[in-house]
Amino acid sequence: MSASSRDLHAQPLTQLAAGLSRGDFSALELTQALLARIERHNGSLNAFVTVTVDEALAAAKRADADRAAGKGGVLNGLPIVHKDIFCTRDVLTTCGSRMLENFVSPYDATVVERLADAGAIMLGKSNMDEFAMGSSSETSYFGPVRNPWDTERSPGGSSGGSSAAVAARLVPAATGTDTGGSIRQPAALTGTTGLKPTYGRVSRYGMIAFASSLDQAGVITRSAGDAALLLGVMAGFDERDSTSVDRPVPDYVAGLAGSLKGVRVGVVRQHFDAGLDEHCAAAVREALAVLESQGAILTEVDLPNLDLSVPTYYVVAPAECSSNLSRFDGVRFGHRADDPEDLMDLYCRSRGEGFGAEVKRRIMTGTYVLSAGYYDAYYLKAQQVRQLISDDFRHAFADVDVIAGPTAPTPAFKLGDKTDDPVTMYLNDIYTIGANLAGLPGISVPCGFVDGLPVGLHLVGPHFAEESLLCCAHQYQQLTDWHEQCPGDYR
Repeated sequence: MSASSRDLHAQPLTQLAAGLSRGDFSALELTQALLARIERHNGSLNAFVTVTVDEALAAAKRADADRAAGKGGVLNGLPIVHKDIFCTRDVLTTCGSRMLENFVSPYDATVVERLADAGAIMLGKSNMDEFAMGSSSETSYFGPVRNPWDTERSPGGSSGGSSAAVAARLVPAATGTDTGGSIRQPAALTGTTGLKPTYGRVSRYGMIAFASSLDQAGVITRSAGDAALLLGVMAGFDERDSTSVDRPVPDYVAGLAGSLKGVRVGVVRQHFDAGLDEHCAAAVREALAVLESQGAILTEVDLPNLDLSVPTYYVVAPAECSSNLSRFDGVRFGHRADDPEDLMDLYCRSRGEGFGAEVKRRIMTGTYVLSAGYYDAYYLKAQQVRQLISDDFRHAFADVDVIAGPTAPTPAFKLGDKTDDPVTMYLNDIYTIGANLAGLPGISVPCGFVDGLPVGLHLVGPHFAEESLLCCAHQYQQLTDWHEQCPGDYR
């Protein structure tokens, strides 16, 4: 390895892209360097379920050949890891579950396909909460993911493997999915940048469904600039996804150069309540002051129904999950019980053995709220409250351009601290769920530390306002270096 490439792991995606263009190093050299780091550090983090060594090296050689021939996409030679909820052709796609521990997908998800077509190199699949159900990455069949800032703590979830891999500099970028905060919350807990686009902005085709009206694909990166680069490739209409929106994709990278002057930032009154750690609150307030120093106008906004977002979510999401996961029955694919006595025994034992406790809890909850006699009382009522929450955001955006607050109520918590109390675990997403219920874009950026653990600033915009959110986050990161901090053991 050349002297100039010894610190390749420390460089963000945009810097690596520039280095590849200049010929400072090759895609093969970059890929080898990161695969070596994964081999060295993944044992302590458990961030990967699968590492695709041979496929990555072959893709890197093709990327170098394309570059030499004057070909290749915007991401040519840049490494990435995919959350193990995205189908990847001829590679395991497990969703962190025993149910799919041996499932090899016959096709690529649209997100995977578009990134590969642009030249990105997949290094592997990241660990996650089982079927994306969790906020700590502890429900995975393959064991919990550990936070690189403190390996006794959670990296958040469900995209915890992606966030841990990026934070530890094992890979410069990762895909994730966000159903109630599963990109933004782990980004906050690991000091990374996590972007959840507007519902429908990025195709869900090939992304194994948890809650279809809430799930959205996004990215976890080192910076807003890196996120803008990836989103420009991932976004856009897909006729294979009925929820995909046919709308032009802006040049997100060019949009980063905007100004904060005159940007109206609404600070959510409900976010700064008794449930927020006071030191996290202080860090977020300091971040807001940075925005204000650059000409942003801070004003308080009221989202009166936001306190109902958690109970609303935990009716809607389990209802949809009980429907989506009914296909895992031991017949067509997935885990199949041995020697079933009859069809009912096959169904019951395959699902009982294949699903973990949290998934079973949500399936049963969802089946209950959809059942005769309870549908109107629970599911229909939750959908009505969901509309009220969406209306609150719409009214707020009549007066402000961006809504801001903390991403998570506390820094990273210790593994095992909340596993016995599901409600306490669910409250970890109290500040992020509202954006999913309303289908809005959101981003979390690092804004400080509390007792050596990262804190995140959460920004939410109107529908399809990713360009403005990325600009706001980028301008903040131009003035601060929280996003450049690396855990000591992984420098």
